[in-house]
Amino acid sequence: MKKTITYIFLFIFYFSFAQDLAYKPGEHFKFKIHYGFFNAGYATLDLKTGKFKQKNLFHAIGKGWTTGVSRWFMNVNDLYESYFDSNNRPYRFVRKIDEGGYTMDKELHFDTNNQKVLVINKKKKTAKTYTIPQRIQDMMSVFYYLRNYDTGKLKPGDEISVDLFLDEEIYPFKLKYLGKDILNTKVGKIHSLKFRPLVQSGRIFKEDESLTVWISDDKNKMPLLIKAKLLVGSLKASLIEYSGIKHPVNFKM
Repeated sequence: MKKTITYIFLFIFYFSFAQDLAYKPGEHFKFKIHYGFFNAGYATLDLKTGKFKQKNLFHAIGKGWTTGVSRWFMNVNDLYESYFDSNNRPYRFVRKIDEGGYTMDKELHFDTNNQKVLVINKKKKTAKTYTIPQRIQDMMSVFYYLRNYDTGKLKPGDEISVDLFLDEEIYPFKLKYLGKDILNTKVGKIHSLKFRPLVQSGRIFKEDESLTVWISDDKNKMPLLIKAKLLVGSLKASLIEYSGIKHPVNFKM
């Protein structure tokens, strides 16, 4: 189970897709995480305003934690933060996690104009600069980048590609569009779009296409449900609460 819940927390923060900005400061999402029949934990995602190097930016804050029985075999307490502009260019990313004794405390400073990123490892007390393409996303900013992606012309089987800077390397990330659906959620029946992230099998996931993601088919493009088949068991993350969204939700009447 080590890191599996964390991967779900991260995928929550990835998948959601609006020609104008799909979000605004004050937006809040909360998700319940299930491992099999057990409630494994929760995750939240909030969007605020912030500053970095005198720039007025969006400030996204993602938190994930285990609860109840799950704490007995893996206590997770994760924090992710991203500062990015209205063009979805990342400036600062924070990853501070504690997963059953495995800890990480990193901060990334992006300079996309000069195609550089400074990685500060506070735990190891190191700092290293990497070369990156100008069109790059961090683990949080990619969520907002994809929410502004125009999905209107997508056909089943089409793929969306984006480069992430993940674990100190450039990671080519892909989503396959599967079609439309109507999803019965905790907050109501919602018209949705269905995607399949293409992930690496072997270490955590059961196969290359073990993840399935549903997002709302409206201008918010908010994440509704994530299902994952793991090497042992399965995980599910479902939206249970939202507020402060910018556009009306496309409920099935």
